[in-house]
Amino acid sequence: MAGPASLILLSVFGFLAFLGIPLAVAITFAGLAAVMLVVPLDMALFTSAQKMMASLDSFSLLAVPFFILSGVIMNSGGIAVRLVNFAKLVAGRIPGALAQTNIAGNMLFGCISGSAIAASTSIGGVMVPMQAREGYDRGFAAAVNIASAPTGMLIPPTTAFIIYSLVSGGTSIAALFVAGGVAGTLWGLGMMSITAVIARRRGYPLAPRVPLSEALRITLDALPSLLLVVLVIGGITFGIFTAVEASGIAVLYTMLLAFVIHRTASISQLPRFLLETAQMTGAIMLLLAASAALSFAMSFTGIPAAVSALILGISDNPIVVLLVINLVLLLVGCFMDIGPAILIFTPILLPIAKAVGVDPVQFGVILVFNLAIGTITPPVGTGLFVGVSVARVKLEQAIRALWPFYLLLVALLLVVTYVPALTLALPRAFGL
Repeated sequence: MAGPASLILLSVFGFLAFLGIPLAVAITFAGLAAVMLVVPLDMALFTSAQKMMASLDSFSLLAVPFFILSGVIMNSGGIAVRLVNFAKLVAGRIPGALAQTNIAGNMLFGCISGSAIAASTSIGGVMVPMQAREGYDRGFAAAVNIASAPTGMLIPPTTAFIIYSLVSGGTSIAALFVAGGVAGTLWGLGMMSITAVIARRRGYPLAPRVPLSEALRITLDALPSLLLVVLVIGGITFGIFTAVEASGIAVLYTMLLAFVIHRTASISQLPRFLLETAQMTGAIMLLLAASAALSFAMSFTGIPAAVSALILGISDNPIVVLLVINLVLLLVGCFMDIGPAILIFTPILLPIAKAVGVDPVQFGVILVFNLAIGTITPPVGTGLFVGVSVARVKLEQAIRALWPFYLLLVALLLVVTYVPALTLALPRAFGL
């Protein structure tokens, strides 16, 4: 049954996607068409609707709109400049100081705002023109911004791991956050290393030394924003509050920051923030419900078991199986956004990873790392096209400069994949 069901599912999904039908609708109808191979239409409709509603009946999902609202408030303005100044203070004495500042700024702003796109536009919008004025190649500046923006998808708080936790059957969000933070930091440090090598070769300058009094002022100015990450991750890691409680605290803290301390936004803007949050949350919830219907259809018709048998039929060696999974996910990431990809491919690939002894937390990091790379690769990568637009360079020019970064990211992906202790040591040390 898996063969015909797979064919119908893929055919219906591909046809509807080709027509421009919204992804959630295409996923739902594709799953429904596959289930109808086995049961009558009325039972297929009832069961699919039941699975969709049940998927949203989760207390943990409350963390999604709260973290989104926190990010929306953070994006209101003013925060980026403070983080850029602090990033310049931290990375200014490394070769290619302005490019290094761009990377550090993307890491800081990405994890605080929860959006790689927001980091690319807010930090890159400031740093790329500044690099161009200082004699940096504009294609290189664009590549640095594009390649470092996705770190915010790994460094918590990030909704990608919350969604994965739900789809995977309750993998610890705290463990995912800590492991993702390690992987995201590794990504950022890797980008800084290769940037330093290229910058030294091209003779890009260091930043001037900052007097101690000025460094202290810059640090104090950025400290309230940086404390958000410490508050959320520290609170979850040490068991002070849950991920849902942390998301509510994050909202209260960012409101205090934006409305009272920095005054980058006013209470009158709150309805707009809430509307934007509702729109983003609605899209995520609809996709989550649609993926539940699809997951039911796939399990009901035996598609995951068939895929598992196919991959494990190639080899039962964990090294080979993980290599195949990585190749699949890298290809998927080139064509699909990270949210839908997590929802669709977790139920298919996680059982295979478990079968060869991969920890669910480790697999979550591998999954998100792969798909984050996909956001900056053609032909569909949104991060790539946003970065090109921000830098005002041609796509070809940015891709030429991105090749060294792509190669390093693949190497880092292999490290994350085959050295699980790298990302799992901290979660296990904290008993997560």
